[in-house]
Amino acid sequence: MISAYTSFQRIDRLPDALGKEVTLNGWVYDTTGKGKLHFIKLRDGSGIVQCVVFKPNVSEEVFDTARSLTQESSVQITGTVRAEERAPGGVEIDVTNITIWQLTSNYPITPKEHGDAFLMENRHLWLRSTRQHAIMRIRATVVKAIRDFFDANGFTLIDSPILTPAACEGTSTLFETEYFDLGKAYLSQSGQLYAEASAMAHGRVYTFGPTFRAEKSKTRRHLTEFWMVEPEMAFFTLEDTMDLAEDLVEYIVQSVVRHRYQELSTLGRDIAKLEKIQRPFHRLSYSEAVEWLNKNNIKLNKKQPDGTEIQIDFPWGEDFGAPQEEALMQQFDKPCIVHRYPAEVKAFYMKRDPHSPKLALAMDMLAPEGGGEIIGGSQREDDFDALKARILEHHLPLEAFEWYLDLRRYGSVPHSGFGLGLERTVKWISGAEHIRETIPYPRMIYRIQP
Repeated sequence: MISAYTSFQRIDRLPDALGKEVTLNGWVYDTTGKGKLHFIKLRDGSGIVQCVVFKPNVSEEVFDTARSLTQESSVQITGTVRAEERAPGGVEIDVTNITIWQLTSNYPITPKEHGDAFLMENRHLWLRSTRQHAIMRIRATVVKAIRDFFDANGFTLIDSPILTPAACEGTSTLFETEYFDLGKAYLSQSGQLYAEASAMAHGRVYTFGPTFRAEKSKTRRHLTEFWMVEPEMAFFTLEDTMDLAEDLVEYIVQSVVRHRYQELSTLGRDIAKLEKIQRPFHRLSYSEAVEWLNKNNIKLNKKQPDGTEIQIDFPWGEDFGAPQEEALMQQFDKPCIVHRYPAEVKAFYMKRDPHSPKLALAMDMLAPEGGGEIIGGSQREDDFDALKARILEHHLPLEAFEWYLDLRRYGSVPHSGFGLGLERTVKWISGAEHIRETIPYPRMIYRIQP
């Protein structure tokens, strides 16, 4: 336990120290005073506790110090822990001494309302707010749940490179850079291709790290830098992969409910809805989804040659956008997997359905409550000739994919995988309004600071 090696106590462990004198280090979240009493809400990253300064119990100097404290001043407070049912965590501190590390003035983020632009400019400070603190702790729990799930199910963590010589899904949405004398290199948009190679060595692997997309999107779901976990499994079919995705998402959600109940409550999240996220999830084929959209009069906005837009029935063969995904999910209180998409709208590496070659053995998992797509995956093309033909059809540089084709030359097997977007998952679980709240320092098309 870290506390065994420090001279101070953490706020989240105060219930175990009732009646004891403790020393806390932290920042002043808020202060109020009346007569002989002064109240200091202290935060230290693990929680918030109210510290009570009663004038008859402290020196004049300590009482004056308490009255001088400002928001986000850093202090050390010593006092005795006592039970208080009305207080967060069920305890308060009867203060005996205060030492100021730094007295802050003009803290730019106060409890008053601020616009999004101001808060993003001060993201390095906004992270200290109760709401952002709760979301980051939920994010940390989602990350731990992901690692625990795969580690416990026979997967090996294998890191994929961030700098790559070729695109995974086409070069139009990649960040490009010069790589010494070797030509162009790209920031990875997915660790998948390398994870496939790793799966041929280890059977079941996952890669977990940052990925980059250069598409100029301003939606509430898009970042230019985000994190993905991407498992790849040798000998897995599409059905096996859909089962695995359901297991993973159930495990993540229930881990957050179990370990971050307080943070979910702070955010005002309807926890009962999360408690229902248990297998089996819903499943629809792409064709069934299109039929449902048209039956329920969910139209597609189609731009005309003159620039005007008209609404038409959703055509088979078109990929779903956010309006279609959200409409589909209004009927469900648990995630839904849409599978077997038209091959033309999916990536070159996805295997065709042997029963219907116009379909790809692909799947997306959509989350309820406006969560949108949180998982995308497929069974991978394992036939050498078919994969080579598709690389050429997509006008991708064949020489850059020779190593990838080697996986089909030497011991090719059926295999599958998917990618789960960390920030989209955190957004759904936490109920955050915008994906920029789910990563410490969001990178978007109009923002690269702080």
